[in-house]
Amino acid sequence: MTAPNLTALIQGFFTDRLVRQRQSSPQTIAAYRDAIRLLLLFSAQKAKKPPVRLTIADLDAVTVAAFLDHLDSDRHNSTATRNARLAAIHSFYRYALPLIPDKAHTASQVLAIPQRRHEQATVSYLTETETDALLQAPDRKSWFGRRDHALLVTAIQTGLRLSELTALTIQDITTTILGAAVHTIGKGRRERATPLTRQTLASLRPWLREAGPEPTAPAFPTQRGTPMSADAVQRLVAKHAATAAYSCPSIVTKNVTPHTLRHTAAMALMKAGVDTSVIALWLGHQSPVTTQIYLHADMTIKERALERVNTPNTTPGRRATM
Repeated sequence: MTAPNLTALIQGFFTDRLVRQRQSSPQTIAAYRDAIRLLLLFSAQKAKKPPVRLTIADLDAVTVAAFLDHLDSDRHNSTATRNARLAAIHSFYRYALPLIPDKAHTASQVLAIPQRRHEQATVSYLTETETDALLQAPDRKSWFGRRDHALLVTAIQTGLRLSELTALTIQDITTTILGAAVHTIGKGRRERATPLTRQTLASLRPWLREAGPEPTAPAFPTQRGTPMSADAVQRLVAKHAATAAYSCPSIVTKNVTPHTLRHTAAMALMKAGVDTSVIALWLGHQSPVTTQIYLHADMTIKERALERVNTPNTTPGRRATM
């Protein structure tokens, strides 16, 4: 039996492994697609041949290591992004390995490339004052301002991921008093419903009537009625954060992104005394362990713990006199 070529391996990886076997989410497939595409473009330039003529030998451990260096030095990717790209490449080679026994050594060397260790940064989130300033930033006299305000309110209260926000449709949002919630499919294709507060409903109800009558239409569309891109949401968050800084200068010290809003939602729950296991369910975390980062970020929890500690006697002693 003839071993499949690189093109067949890549096609099988996406259609057979990711779509059929794993039933991966569109977000996962898109992330893996981007990683493999970047690797192919880099390898083609290095081998001085078009991507369609690349073979598995062109994607050896030396090339993959050089690609990872390229992500660092040329694309200025973070360690987390580098590790995510490498995880996609590892997944592809684990799929390919049984199908290319004659190239097992090449695949094994790539699979042996380790993830890079990195320090876990302290979670960045908005205080209550900063949150209020951000929500006041959009000009609600305009269509864009009303959309942006509704999106920001939803993101800050629900803690949805950016991909979940952009995928929301009108029918995903229940606005009845009883059972008001946002319904999403997150990582691992897990469905969850996130309850909505009365304040969030007050912003969402008039906006959803304005967004359009079609239940399958995007909840937060572009003016053409199409779903917003991730880049578009990132730009609008940054724009309104810059506006909010005029009335709340402390925002300037923070890099406000859609993920900052997710952290803000988690920290609000934490400060309200909600258990970390419940917060993990709220955010769609695979494990409650992931939610421990918010314990490290909440200084009030540490201060309360300090108050319970019996401080030893630290009265300075007298200097003995001769």
